[in-house]
Amino acid sequence: MGTVYITHEDAFIGKTDERLTVKANKQLLLDVPLIKVDGVVVLGRATVSPAVVMELLEKRIPLSFLMATGRYLGRLEPEMTKNIFVRAAQWEASGDSERAVGAVRGFVRGKLKNYRIALLRRQRETPELNLQEGIQRIENAIAPIDTTHSIDSLRGLEGAGSAAYFGCFPQCIKNPLFQFPGRRRRPPTDPVNSLLSFGYALLRHDIQGAVNIVGFDPYLGYLHVERYGRPGLALDLMEEFRPLIVDAIVFNAINNQKLTPSDFTTEPISGAVSLTPDGLKIFLRMYEQKKQDRFTHPVM
Repeated sequence: MGTVYITHEDAFIGKTDERLTVKANKQLLLDVPLIKVDGVVVLGRATVSPAVVMELLEKRIPLSFLMATGRYLGRLEPEMTKNIFVRAAQWEASGDSERAVGAVRGFVRGKLKNYRIALLRRQRETPELNLQEGIQRIENAIAPIDTTHSIDSLRGLEGAGSAAYFGCFPQCIKNPLFQFPGRRRRPPTDPVNSLLSFGYALLRHDIQGAVNIVGFDPYLGYLHVERYGRPGLALDLMEEFRPLIVDAIVFNAINNQKLTPSDFTTEPISGAVSLTPDGLKIFLRMYEQKKQDRFTHPVM
């Protein structure tokens, strides 16, 4: 089963014996053994019973709360693992230590190489695209990584490569019903940015859960500077998976018309764009399928 997504407004999440149940309007929407659940994501309003909260904590199953726009509200976390030695080593390597610089090199290299690979695939699939300039700019950002010894400088290379990648995004969208005006997050004001933000929020749920299982401190990152309440390490580890998972799903959904403009709604005051209930189901299904994919990937 993997992750359970609760999208129904005013749903009630309960527990019967060792099974997770979801009900709405006196109808049973879901009944699944807890042993098959490794995460729960609630989108919108839902009531979670105290029995479910206690069971999820006991079984170390993360529970996250998101808005349909992709805004991450928070999560219920089990107690940290007792392996203090892992976290002590993580903190010891923080700052501008040689190990921290090495870690940041890996994060930036992985992200930019996957950006490059993603664009090369788009170019190969659609030869009429002109992505070579963007690809070259990403390669120019990759080239000095191994000889760069400053974390701030590595962040600059990451920023340059990301700008080149998103500069190519409009060309990669082949469906004329969708446009990409540039990366806009808070809030996303168009369907493409809405999908990106929502997909990245789902990815964060998965990565942060994995970080907690291993025993790291999710809030101490190396590439992402320390900020109150921001899970820096989870965001660091997300970077190289963004183009492989979320961006690939977005291109698939839009270019293959699995989602149409009618699958989105706009909030009248803020202008925030989010998926409709039907659109949510389509995107969540694609996300879960993508996580199960096996594919050959070039050595980093």
